Amino acid sequence: MPFKSLDELRAACLDLPAGSEVAASAVARRQDTLTKPQGSLGKLEAIAAWLARWQGRDMPRLDRVKVFVFAGNHGVTAQGVSAYPSEVTVQMVANFAGGGAAINQLARIAGAELDVIPLDLDHPTGDFTQVPAMDEKTFLAAVSAGYDAVTKNLDLVCFGEMGIGNTTPAAAISAALFGGGAEKWTGRGTGVDDAGLKRKVVAIESGLKRHAAALADPLAIAATLGGRELAAIFGATLAARRIGVPVLLDGFVCTAAAAPLAKLHPTGLAHTIAAHVSAESGHRGLLEALGLPPLLDLGMRLGEGSGACLAVNIVRSALECHARMASFAEAGVSEK
Repeated sequence: MPFKSLDELRAACLDLPAGSEVAASAVARRQDTLTKPQGSLGKLEAIAAWLARWQGRDMPRLDRVKVFVFAGNHGVTAQGVSAYPSEVTVQMVANFAGGGAAINQLARIAGAELDVIPLDLDHPTGDFTQVPAMDEKTFLAAVSAGYDAVTKNLDLVCFGEMGIGNTTPAAAISAALFGGGAEKWTGRGTGVDDAGLKRKVVAIESGLKRHAAALADPLAIAATLGGRELAAIFGATLAARRIGVPVLLDGFVCTAAAAPLAKLHPTGLAHTIAAHVSAESGHRGLLEALGLPPLLDLGMRLGEGSGACLAVNIVRSALECHARMASFAEAGVSEK
C-alpha cells in the first residue's frame, strides 16, 4: 500500500509533475505542416497535443489502452436512495466477467483492455448519515488499490465505476467541495421516483450537517462522504498523473471521485479529459466547476466507464490524423 497516512497522500497530491511542453509544442508544429487549413481539425488537434504532453512523447501512441471499472457497495443505500438493491453490484461484476455488459462491448470496439476491480463488496461503507463512510485505514486502502492498478506501460486509461447508490456519495462530495446545497447536485441516479429523490436529498443534507467539521479538507470529504470505488478512482487518477498516463474521465460519479485532486492542486486534473457529460443532473455543473468541457453529450447515464470508452475512438481518430496525414511537402500540395 503506497499511502500509510493521509499526510503521505496529501504530499503526493501536492507534488504533481507538469506535462511536457516540448512534446506538446512538437505536435503543434507538425499540425501546422499537414494538408489542411491550420486549426481545421479543431479539438482533434488539441487532443493530439494533450496526448503528447502527458505521455511525454513527440509522437504519442495508443498501443495499450485500459479501462478500469472499480466496484464498491454503500451503507447509505439503507436510506432508500437507489431504485436497485445493493446486491446488484455483485451481480453486475459477474456480468462484466461474463462479457454481457455495455462496457464489454464498448471496450472491445475501442480496442481497450477491461479490468474490473471489486473492492470488498461484502462490506459496504458506513452510512454517512450516521457515521463516516470510511475511516482513514479503509480510505487509504481503497486509494492505494486504485493507485497500484495504473502502470507505466499504459498509453491511455479510462476510469469507470459500479456501485449501487453511488450517485448519492458523488452528489455529497460535489456539494461539500463546491457548495450550493444538496438539491443542486442530486439527480435520479438509477431512476428513483420523486420520493426516492427526496430521500437522496435528505440523506445528503444529513451527511453534510453531521460531518461539517470535515468539509474544509478535500481528502476528509472523500473519506467521510465517498465510497471505496470513488476512493480508488481518486488514487488511480493521482497515479496516472505521477507516472505520465493521460486519463479519460467517465460520468458524474467518476468526475466527483477525481474532483478532490483539483481542490488540492490547481492543475490536479490537467492530465484528464471529460469524455462526456452524463444525463445525471449534477454532472454538467460539476464539469463547469472543474473547467472540464466534455467531448460528448449523448444523454448517457450508465456509468461503467461507458462514455469514456466511446471517447477513446475520438482520441484514436485524433492520433491517426496527426500521425498519418501527409505534410504539404510530402503530398506535393501547394500551401497558401
